Amino acid sequence: MSQVLVVNASIQGDNGNSSALTAHYIAQLSDATIIQRALTPNTVPALSGAEMGAWMTEASDRTSEQAELAKISDDLIAEVQAADTIVVGMPMYNFGAPSTFKAWVDHIARAGVTFRYTENGPEGLLADKKVIVAIASGGKYKDTPMDTLTPWLRTFFNFLGLSDVHFVYAEGLAMGEPEAVLNAAKAELEALV
Repeated sequence: MSQVLVVNASIQGDNGNSSALTAHYIAQLSDATIIQRALTPNTVPALSGAEMGAWMTEASDRTSEQAELAKISDDLIAEVQAADTIVVGMPMYNFGAPSTFKAWVDHIARAGVTFRYTENGPEGLLADKKVIVAIASGGKYKDTPMDTLTPWLRTFFNFLGLSDVHFVYAEGLAMGEPEAVLNAAKAELEALV
């Protein structure tokens, strides 16, 4: 049985368009374990110097506070490592990802754990996982200079060794006929199941 990690970044929670897309994808799965991660400031705080310091301290030498701080990243990374497929519900806010997703990225990208530096440059330590990113936006940005989100996401996942990345777009949701746009994106997601 495969394991699917669903990461929803919408500040609207389950009511967000990107969350509706990930829910549709999950509904198509017949035999998978689903782990859901809704990103909020309460579940994934912004990375702090104290937390990074905890990562750099040997586990056996950590204080109880450092152990608690390191556990945030450890748990998030364990979810990613255990997944066969990662499905991201990604709204575009102000030409980029929500700050809660950036916080998730900052906790996932850990030297020596999910990537390492070598004499040939960085090497991702995650592999053999499919990544599906369902992007919802009010305007239309795909394949334009205003799409800063897609290249950043591709770079991040590739950096970790995840090269099987698929993007599904629900664009122009604020420009009329949002139902047709969402239905087209749902059909694309069904093809990726």
